[in-house]
Amino acid sequence: MEQGRKEKINAYKRRRLNGGVYQIKNLINGKCLLQSTTDLAGSKNRFDFSCYTGSCISYKLQKEWTIFGKDSFVFEVLEELTQKETQTEKEFSEDIKTLEEIWMEKIDPDILY
Repeated sequence: MEQGRKEKINAYKRRRLNGGVYQIKNLINGKCLLQSTTDLAGSKNRFDFSCYTGSCISYKLQKEWTIFGKDSFVFEVLEELTQKETQTEKEFSEDIKTLEEIWMEKIDPDILY
C-alpha cells in the first residue's frame, strides 16, 4: 500500500502544469482583472467556488462584486501554456509572468481593476 502512495506522489510531482493568463470580467461595465497562474484549473475552481459561496475572489473586485453580484462576473482564459518536459516549475512560472506582461500591454489600462 505504501508503494502505491509513493508512486502517486511521484506521478503528481512529475505532472506537467497547464497555466496561462486569464481575466475575471465584469459583464456590466466591461472592466476586468487580469491574472496569470501556473494552474489554470485551480484558478477556475477558486472562481467557481467563490461564486458558489457568494464570496468575492479578489479585494480589487469587492465593491463591484457587492453592487452587481457574482453573476455579473465571468472567468475567461486568454492564453494557455503547457509546461515543457524539460522546464522547471520556476522556468515555467517565469514564462507565465512574461505572458501576463504581454497581455498587460494589449489591454486598455482604463478597463483594468
